[in-house]
Amino acid sequence: MQTTLLPCPDHIYALDSGYMRPQMDAVHFIAQEGRVAVIDTAHQASLPRFLAALAELGLSADAVDYIFLTHVHLDHAGGAGAYMAALPHAKLVVHPRGARHMIDPGQLFAGAAAVYGEAALHRLYGNPVPVPAERVMEAADEQVFTLAGRPLQCLYTPGHAKHHLCIWDKTARACFTGDAFGLAYRELEVAGHPFLFPATTPVQFDPEAMKASIRRLLALQPEAMYLTHFSRIGGSVETVARLGADLLRRVETLVTLAETAPGTGDARQSALHARLFSFACAEAPDLSPERLAHILKTDLELNAQGLRWWLEHR
Repeated sequence: MQTTLLPCPDHIYALDSGYMRPQMDAVHFIAQEGRVAVIDTAHQASLPRFLAALAELGLSADAVDYIFLTHVHLDHAGGAGAYMAALPHAKLVVHPRGARHMIDPGQLFAGAAAVYGEAALHRLYGNPVPVPAERVMEAADEQVFTLAGRPLQCLYTPGHAKHHLCIWDKTARACFTGDAFGLAYRELEVAGHPFLFPATTPVQFDPEAMKASIRRLLALQPEAMYLTHFSRIGGSVETVARLGADLLRRVETLVTLAETAPGTGDARQSALHARLFSFACAEAPDLSPERLAHILKTDLELNAQGLRWWLEHR
């Protein structure tokens, strides 16, 4: 199978998972001295691509020691059960709040069905595959796991979800950020400059926690951020700091837009969606509204739902 494998510095790889469209959802992995750690699995259908990518590098399924999940939303963790079944020596590392959903994913899939709809859920993610409890490791905040001598540290980063964590790779001076550092689709780059968009999807968006998590990551002075949506941004501490400042400002702006949105219920939902689209157009004036609407369609819908949920439950 041909894969879309993107080599990055320091033995890091980004694999296009094939989720929904090209370059939407990355499976990242580190190959250190013949041992492998995976960060996020995307959906179940990405597994053959991942195994083919290992084979391209001369590695087998036995080489994988860890699968880290930044959080258990299905575009990040929907494939975890299938991956674990195919990778006999791997341990699954996840936030304690997310562990039970990997051991018994039925409730997680049922919750996602309420967002996506039953038919779309099974088309995107397949059927739940549980992970044996003895293979699940609940990561403590700041806990370090070692991959062939390379330290990988888990950091709790709520805001997008209460069960979110990021992986700090001190060797590469890079963070694997899941959704904690926003979205940065490559199709939205202008002259090589990424456009970061906050991920306020339901149902645990917390703007103050999100900003605190962003600041926690920036305090590490990383040279690069590896975003699940999609791949590497940065290249220097200064670039990451500038992008982080943009992201913090955008979180605050989205909160203001949400708090002043008119109406209630579905009317508020429609108003939020329209405001988010106008915000994206204003923040990325070099991109056509048609392109933004196409690339951000799903994210605008989910972000509007998340902002509405936050307004109604805060």
